[in-house]
Amino acid sequence: MHTNSRLLFEKYALPLLKPGMKVLEIGPDSFPSTYQRLTAGLSLEWHTLDIYDSPNLTYPNSSPYSFAIPDESYDVVLSGQVIEHVKKPWRWMPELARITKAGGLIMTINPVSWIYHEAPVDCWRIYPEGMKALYEEASLTVILSCWESLETPNFHRYLPGISRECQGRKRRIVYDILGRFGFPVERSYDTVTVGRKEG
Repeated sequence: MHTNSRLLFEKYALPLLKPGMKVLEIGPDSFPSTYQRLTAGLSLEWHTLDIYDSPNLTYPNSSPYSFAIPDESYDVVLSGQVIEHVKKPWRWMPELARITKAGGLIMTINPVSWIYHEAPVDCWRIYPEGMKALYEEASLTVILSCWESLETPNFHRYLPGISRECQGRKRRIVYDILGRFGFPVERSYDTVTVGRKEG
Protein backbone atom coordinates (compact mmCIF):
# COMPACT_ATOMS: atom_id res chain seq x y z
CA MET A 1 0.00 0.00 0.00
CA HIS A 2 1.65 3.23 -1.08
CA THR A 3 1.43 6.39 0.99
CA ASN A 4 -0.95 8.34 -1.23
CA SER A 5 -3.55 5.57 -1.17
CA ARG A 6 -3.49 5.57 2.62
CA LEU A 7 -3.72 9.37 2.80
CA LEU A 8 -6.64 9.51 0.35
CA PHE A 9 -8.46 6.82 2.34
CA GLU A 10 -7.97 8.81 5.55
CA LYS A 11 -9.17 12.05 3.95
CA TYR A 12 -12.16 10.88 1.89
CA ALA A 13 -13.27 7.37 2.90
CA LEU A 14 -12.63 7.10 6.63
CA PRO A 15 -15.03 9.95 7.59
CA LEU A 16 -17.87 8.07 5.83
CA LEU A 17 -17.46 4.89 7.88
CA LYS A 18 -19.73 4.52 10.93
CA PRO A 19 -19.61 2.06 13.84
CA GLY A 20 -21.36 -1.22 13.15
CA MET A 21 -21.06 -1.09 9.35
CA LYS A 22 -20.42 -4.33 7.50
CA VAL A 23 -17.47 -3.83 5.12
CA LEU A 24 -16.09 -5.97 2.31
CA GLU A 25 -12.55 -5.17 1.19
CA ILE A 26 -11.54 -6.55 -2.18
CA GLY A 27 -7.83 -7.31 -2.60
CA PRO A 28 -6.48 -6.53 0.89
CA ASP A 29 -2.74 -5.83 1.05
CA SER A 30 -2.25 -7.75 4.32
CA PHE A 31 -4.19 -9.22 7.26
CA PRO A 32 -5.42 -7.05 8.80
CA SER A 33 -5.12 -4.72 5.83
CA THR A 34 -3.79 -1.17 5.95
CA TYR A 35 -7.33 0.17 5.54
CA GLN A 36 -8.71 -2.05 8.29
CA ARG A 37 -5.99 -0.96 10.72
CA LEU A 38 -6.90 2.68 9.99
CA THR A 39 -10.48 1.99 11.12
CA ALA A 40 -9.50 0.58 14.52
CA GLY A 41 -12.01 1.65 17.13
CA LEU A 42 -15.00 1.88 14.78
CA SER A 43 -16.27 -1.65 15.59
CA LEU A 44 -16.74 -2.57 11.93
CA GLU A 45 -17.51 -6.08 10.67
CA TRP A 46 -14.68 -6.50 8.13
CA HIS A 47 -14.66 -9.19 5.43
CA THR A 48 -12.17 -9.77 2.62
CA LEU A 49 -12.26 -11.19 -0.92
CA ASP A 50 -9.59 -11.99 -3.51
CA ILE A 51 -8.94 -14.18 -6.54
CA TYR A 52 -6.20 -16.22 -4.82
CA ASP A 53 -6.37 -18.78 -2.01
CA SER A 54 -5.64 -17.81 1.60
CA PRO A 55 -7.10 -19.01 4.89
CA ASN A 56 -7.13 -15.34 5.98
CA LEU A 57 -9.68 -14.36 3.31
CA THR A 58 -13.42 -14.47 3.96
CA TYR A 59 -13.94 -15.27 0.27
CA PRO A 60 -10.84 -16.92 -1.28
CA ASN A 61 -10.50 -17.99 -4.93
CA SER A 62 -13.27 -15.63 -6.02
CA SER A 63 -14.35 -15.19 -9.59
CA PRO A 64 -13.66 -11.56 -10.56
CA TYR A 65 -17.14 -11.00 -12.00
CA SER A 66 -19.40 -13.27 -9.92
CA PHE A 67 -18.92 -13.25 -6.16
CA ALA A 68 -20.33 -16.05 -3.99
CA ILE A 69 -22.14 -13.42 -1.92
CA PRO A 70 -25.90 -12.76 -1.68
CA ASP A 71 -27.38 -9.53 -3.01
CA GLU A 72 -27.24 -6.45 -0.76
CA SER A 73 -24.92 -7.98 1.87
CA TYR A 74 -22.62 -5.04 2.67
CA ASP A 75 -22.90 -1.44 3.83
CA VAL A 76 -19.54 -0.65 2.22
CA VAL A 77 -17.57 -2.34 -0.54
CA LEU A 78 -13.99 -1.07 -0.69
CA SER A 79 -11.00 -1.64 -2.95
CA GLY A 80 -7.62 0.01 -3.20
CA GLN A 81 -5.15 -0.68 -6.01
CA VAL A 82 -7.42 -3.35 -7.50
CA ILE A 83 -9.35 -2.03 -10.50
CA GLU A 84 -6.19 -1.60 -12.59
CA HIS A 85 -5.81 -5.40 -12.37
CA VAL A 86 -9.40 -6.14 -13.47
CA LYS A 87 -9.53 -6.93 -17.19
CA LYS A 88 -13.18 -5.93 -17.56
CA PRO A 89 -14.04 -3.24 -14.99
CA TRP A 90 -17.37 -2.56 -16.75
CA ARG A 91 -18.42 -6.08 -15.66
CA TRP A 92 -16.76 -5.87 -12.23
CA MET A 93 -18.41 -2.64 -11.04
CA PRO A 94 -22.01 -3.94 -11.36
CA GLU A 95 -21.00 -6.93 -9.23
CA LEU A 96 -19.80 -4.56 -6.50
CA ALA A 97 -23.12 -2.74 -6.76
CA ARG A 98 -25.09 -6.00 -6.55
CA ILE A 99 -23.61 -6.99 -3.18
CA THR A 100 -23.96 -3.48 -1.69
CA LYS A 101 -27.06 -2.69 0.36
CA ALA A 102 -29.46 0.01 -0.81
CA GLY A 103 -28.04 3.25 0.56
CA GLY A 104 -24.61 1.63 0.89
CA LEU A 105 -21.29 2.90 -0.44
CA ILE A 106 -18.69 1.70 -2.91
CA MET A 107 -15.21 3.16 -2.47
CA THR A 108 -12.31 2.72 -4.88
CA ILE A 109 -8.80 4.13 -4.90
CA ASN A 110 -6.78 3.43 -8.01
CA PRO A 111 -3.34 4.53 -9.20
CA VAL A 112 -3.01 6.86 -12.15
CA SER A 113 0.73 7.53 -12.29
CA TRP A 114 2.00 4.20 -10.97
CA ILE A 115 4.39 2.07 -13.02
CA TYR A 116 3.31 -1.15 -14.75
CA HIS A 117 2.85 -3.91 -12.15
CA GLU A 118 1.36 -7.32 -12.89
CA ALA A 119 -0.75 -8.87 -10.13
CA PRO A 120 -1.42 -11.05 -12.16
CA VAL A 121 -2.20 -8.49 -14.90
CA ASP A 122 -2.09 -4.68 -15.10
CA CYS A 123 -4.63 -3.17 -17.49
CA TRP A 124 -5.83 0.33 -16.60
CA ARG A 125 -5.10 3.82 -15.32
CA ILE A 126 -8.45 5.58 -14.82
CA TYR A 127 -9.05 9.29 -14.22
CA PRO A 128 -12.15 10.64 -12.44
CA GLU A 129 -14.27 10.96 -15.58
CA GLY A 130 -13.62 7.31 -16.40
CA MET A 131 -14.47 6.21 -12.86
CA LYS A 132 -17.66 8.29 -12.93
CA ALA A 133 -18.67 6.55 -16.15
CA LEU A 134 -18.10 3.11 -14.61
CA TYR A 135 -20.04 3.98 -11.45
CA GLU A 136 -22.93 5.54 -13.38
CA GLU A 137 -23.09 2.56 -15.76
CA ALA A 138 -23.52 0.37 -12.64
CA SER A 139 -26.45 2.63 -11.53
CA LEU A 140 -24.45 4.21 -8.71
CA THR A 141 -24.67 7.86 -7.70
CA VAL A 142 -21.18 9.37 -7.59
CA ILE A 143 -20.62 11.33 -4.38
CA LEU A 144 -17.04 12.26 -5.20
CA SER A 145 -14.31 11.41 -7.65
CA CYS A 146 -10.99 13.23 -7.75
CA TRP A 147 -7.42 12.79 -8.94
CA GLU A 148 -5.05 13.88 -6.22
CA SER A 149 -1.76 13.44 -4.41
CA LEU A 150 -1.29 14.23 -0.73
CA GLU A 151 2.31 12.97 -0.56
CA THR A 152 5.45 15.05 0.06
CA PRO A 153 3.63 18.35 0.69
CA ASN A 154 6.79 20.35 1.36
CA PHE A 155 7.67 21.15 -2.25
CA HIS A 156 6.07 23.53 -4.77
CA ARG A 157 6.12 21.56 -8.04
CA TYR A 158 5.44 17.90 -8.74
CA LEU A 159 5.64 15.21 -11.41
CA PRO A 160 3.22 12.27 -11.51
CA GLY A 161 5.18 9.13 -10.67
CA ILE A 162 5.61 6.68 -7.81
CA SER A 163 5.59 7.17 -4.05
CA ARG A 164 8.73 8.33 -2.32
CA GLU A 165 9.10 5.06 -0.38
CA CYS A 166 9.32 3.17 -3.68
CA GLN A 167 11.98 5.43 -5.18
CA GLY A 168 15.64 4.48 -4.88
CA ARG A 169 17.82 6.25 -2.30
CA LYS A 170 19.76 8.25 -4.91
CA ARG A 171 16.55 9.38 -6.57
CA ARG A 172 15.13 10.60 -3.26
CA ILE A 173 18.30 12.55 -2.50
CA VAL A 174 18.26 14.22 -5.94
CA TYR A 175 14.58 15.18 -5.53
CA ASP A 176 15.24 16.54 -2.02
CA ILE A 177 18.00 18.78 -3.32
CA LEU A 178 16.39 19.90 -6.58
CA GLY A 179 12.95 20.29 -4.98
CA ARG A 180 14.28 22.99 -2.68
CA PHE A 181 15.23 25.01 -5.76
CA GLY A 182 11.81 24.74 -7.37
CA PHE A 183 12.38 21.71 -9.61
CA PRO A 184 9.49 19.24 -9.77
CA VAL A 185 9.50 16.31 -7.34
CA GLU A 186 8.00 12.93 -8.25
CA ARG A 187 5.05 11.62 -6.28
CA SER A 188 2.12 9.25 -6.75
CA TYR A 189 -1.29 10.36 -8.01
CA ASP A 190 -4.45 8.30 -7.53
CA THR A 191 -8.15 8.56 -8.29
CA VAL A 192 -10.45 8.16 -5.30
CA THR A 193 -14.14 7.60 -6.02
CA VAL A 194 -17.13 7.06 -3.73
CA GLY A 195 -20.58 6.14 -4.97
CA ARG A 196 -23.90 5.36 -3.35
CA LYS A 197 -26.35 2.64 -4.30
CA GLU A 198 -29.73 4.30 -4.31
CA GLY A 199 -33.10 2.74 -3.63
